[in-house]
Amino acid sequence: MIDPCSPAAFEAKYRADPDPWAFASAPAEQQRYEAIVGLLRRERYETGYEPACSIGALTVRLAARCNELVAVDVAPTAVARTTERCRSMPRVRVEVGSVTDRRPERFDLVVLSEVGYYFSRPALVGVVDGVVASIPPGGELVACHWTGTSEDHVLAGATVHETIGGHPDLELLAHDDGPTYLLASWRRR
Repeated sequence: MIDPCSPAAFEAKYRADPDPWAFASAPAEQQRYEAIVGLLRRERYETGYEPACSIGALTVRLAARCNELVAVDVAPTAVARTTERCRSMPRVRVEVGSVTDRRPERFDLVVLSEVGYYFSRPALVGVVDGVVASIPPGGELVACHWTGTSEDHVLAGATVHETIGGHPDLELLAHDDGPTYLLASWRRR
């Protein structure tokens, strides 16, 4: 049996359904993306990073605010869909990868959307440490996670945000929780 949080499981979902979570079509998802973009503090960011970009529905909105954007996903099929969606955006680089990968780049914006609950709490602490290390002082981390439950979620969205918010190098800037999600932004001290 495939681990439901493994890259193989995500790849199987994207092969079976081009939009397995209705990210591109559900009105609630479109509202969530607008709320994420609305929480951003700056008009422009030099460099952005979106791990777990899925099919790129949020990526195109983030690209409009970033001079350069790196979007990654563990599923090659999702990466292909994001690449196609962003084909007219030369400042967007789409790659197969994971938020657990250490990146040499520095990003003044990192967006963790719908990804944190796929890790155990100790693993998530490591993910947050790695992400925060890639953000220079004054840079922003934005997180948005569903408040519902799913059999493949290891953590609740509230636990994810509590874990992120507990990082000593992050200062809460704002939160704008929706009816079915938690949304917050932090500044790197």
